[in-house]
Amino acid sequence: MPDAPVEQISPEEAMQNPKRGIGLCLSGGGYRAMVFHVGAIWRLHQTGLLAKVNRISSVSGGSITAGVLALKWKDVSSECAHSSSSFIRAVVDPIRALASETIDAGAVILGIALPGRISDRVAAAYKRHLFGDATLQDLPDEPRFVINATNVQSGALWRFMKPYMRDYRVGEVKQPIIPLAQAVAASSAFAPILSPFEMRLDPKTFTENSGQDLQRPPFTSKVLLTDGGVYDNLGLETVWKRYDTVLVSDGGAKIQAEEEPKSDWARHSYRVFTMVDDQVRSLRKRQTIDAFKLGVRKGTYWGIRTDIGDYQLSSALPCPHAQTMELAKIPTRLKRLDDHQQERLINWGYAVCDAALRKHVDAGLTPSAGFPYPARGV
Repeated sequence: MPDAPVEQISPEEAMQNPKRGIGLCLSGGGYRAMVFHVGAIWRLHQTGLLAKVNRISSVSGGSITAGVLALKWKDVSSECAHSSSSFIRAVVDPIRALASETIDAGAVILGIALPGRISDRVAAAYKRHLFGDATLQDLPDEPRFVINATNVQSGALWRFMKPYMRDYRVGEVKQPIIPLAQAVAASSAFAPILSPFEMRLDPKTFTENSGQDLQRPPFTSKVLLTDGGVYDNLGLETVWKRYDTVLVSDGGAKIQAEEEPKSDWARHSYRVFTMVDDQVRSLRKRQTIDAFKLGVRKGTYWGIRTDIGDYQLSSALPCPHAQTMELAKIPTRLKRLDDHQQERLINWGYAVCDAALRKHVDAGLTPSAGFPYPARGV
């Protein structure tokens, strides 16, 4: 087996013999990724493939989109694939409304000026705009939604799901009554500004002997979480080990060149950290694509930096690479995107997903008739 994009870190899930099924991975990348994924899911819905997905695994900005889709799954799944009215009303509209609001700057300012963590204020914004009082128990049983964060204490992945939340080293809590807004806030707690997210738990709620080596306080009483993308920016871990078909939507950014990098210790350290992080993410992406080419898994990858011309489809929607690369450079923030940016991002996610599916998953899919927002393009 070639180098895999994930490691086998838990005895509960084996990579060698995945079962038949489809997993969808939604990457991190702030509002940029959140809106880009809306376009990709829109196309998956239209093709009928979304209804066949068994698991949706997300990190960071992708978890915002996944959280809304999960909460509105009943509305979306009951709609005919050829119609998008329910999808637009249940998923597109609320996400676009959030993308029209800047929530990170206010959270930082208030977090500095007033008691409380910055991440708590982000969770409050998610609750106000998207999730209300919903908890993990309001998620559907099928497909399984997995919202991923990174445990700063253990260095492992912390998974939020309806049946349980767990870190393989710390243990699991069954049927967790955790607010959905908090799970998404933990997953999108971008380091270092919005991180960490703190959860206070009762150690008695953990399943006995479910952790490998850290099932004890303070690991089980005060959990400090950061952005899921720190561990796995593509959200691959819990999908790759389980299913034979993997769809990866990547709205992540690439580090930008700097002519004169800052030399003070704080900004220099952050720059070096970002470079290391960028290289790790690039390696995981390359390993994923290589695994597809070698037949280790079926499926496909599409990214915000993809050149749609590489798919060599004459029927692909017109997406000049220079224009889509402008979208890829939108900062990784929870900062307001105007209508123009939002519609271009949705169109681009929709178009590149369409091309990737028809090239690598099902050549018989009917080409899309046009963009969701035809007057805007990319």
